Amino acid sequence: MVGSGPSVRSRLVVMCQARAMTHPRPFRFGVMAANAASGAEWTDTVKKAEDLGYSALLMPDHFGKQLAPISALSTAAAVTTSLRVGTLVFANDFRHPSVLAKETATLDLLSEGRLEVGVGAGWMTDDYATTGIAHDRAGVRIDRMIEAIEVLRGLWGEGAFSFDGEHYNITEMDGLPKPVQAGGPPIVIGGGGKRVLSTAARLADIVGVNPNVGEGKFGPEAVASMSADATEEKLGWVRDAAGDRFDDIEISLLKFVTMVTDQREAVAEKVGAGMGMDAASLIASPHTLVGSAEQLADELIEQRERWQGSYVTVQSDALESFAPVVAALAGT
Repeated sequence: MVGSGPSVRSRLVVMCQARAMTHPRPFRFGVMAANAASGAEWTDTVKKAEDLGYSALLMPDHFGKQLAPISALSTAAAVTTSLRVGTLVFANDFRHPSVLAKETATLDLLSEGRLEVGVGAGWMTDDYATTGIAHDRAGVRIDRMIEAIEVLRGLWGEGAFSFDGEHYNITEMDGLPKPVQAGGPPIVIGGGGKRVLSTAARLADIVGVNPNVGEGKFGPEAVASMSADATEEKLGWVRDAAGDRFDDIEISLLKFVTMVTDQREAVAEKVGAGMGMDAASLIASPHTLVGSAEQLADELIEQRERWQGSYVTVQSDALESFAPVVAALAGT
C-alpha cells in the first residue's frame, strides 16, 4: 500500500489544484459507513471522516448487521460540526413518508441543516423475505417512491399539505418541525435502470448513477452494469430526462471497491477475479478505484469530465487510505 503522509499529500495537492481548480462541478467526497461495535467506535469513525475532509457520512438502509440509519446519523450529527449526514438510501417501503418527513425534518433541524435524504424504491430481496414486508413488483415500488417524494417535499414545505395518490393519502397535515434547509434537505435518488434514473433526473437534487440491482441482489447483472459503457448509457438517460435542469443536478458515483496501492495491475487482477471482472474492466469501471493516490486522482478528474461525477463516495474501509485524494481534490 502507498503511504498517506505529507509528501504524497503535497504532491497531489499541487498536481490537482493546477488541473482542476476552476471546474464548475467541484469535487466533494462521502464515506459509506454502516457498522460499529460500540458508540465509541461509531463516534470515532464519524469524527475521523470530518477531520479528514470528507463532506458527508452516508448510510445504507437494510436489515441485518448494520446500524439503524436514523439513530446512527443523529449520533453522527451530534458529535460533528461540519460533516453532512445522509442515506444511500432510505428504502421507501420500510417507512410511511409522513413518518419519514417528520424524522428527517427533525434531524435536519438538530444538525443545523446538514442532512441529505436519499430515497429508493427498495431492492434487496432478503430484506423483504426476512421481514415479511410485501415485495411488490418493481413498477409498483417505483410508483410508490415517486409519490413518497412528493409527500416529503409537501410536508417539509410551509403550511398544511394534502395529497391524494394511489398509495398515500395525506389530509391537511402540517409537517412539523420544519427543516432548516429551505424547501427541505437535498433529495438523492440513485439507480441503475432507465426508469429510476429518469425519475431521479426529474425529481432529485443529487442523482446517483449506480449498478443495476434489479435482480434483488448484488450479482452478475449488477457487476455487468458497472462497466464504463453501461455508465455512458445511464448518463444519457439522465441527460435526456433532466433537460434544462441537468447542469443543476449533482452527479454521484458510489465506489464499491477502493484500493490505494502501488501494485495496480496485480491488485486489480486479484480483486476482479473475485467479482467476475478482468483487471482492465475493473480499472475502467466508475464504481471501483484501484491504484496509487496519484492515479486515483487522475482517474477521478477524467471520470468527472466524461460522466460529470463530482460527488464521490467510498466505503469505510478506505476512509484513511483515500484521505490524500480527498485533501487534494475536495472543492476543486
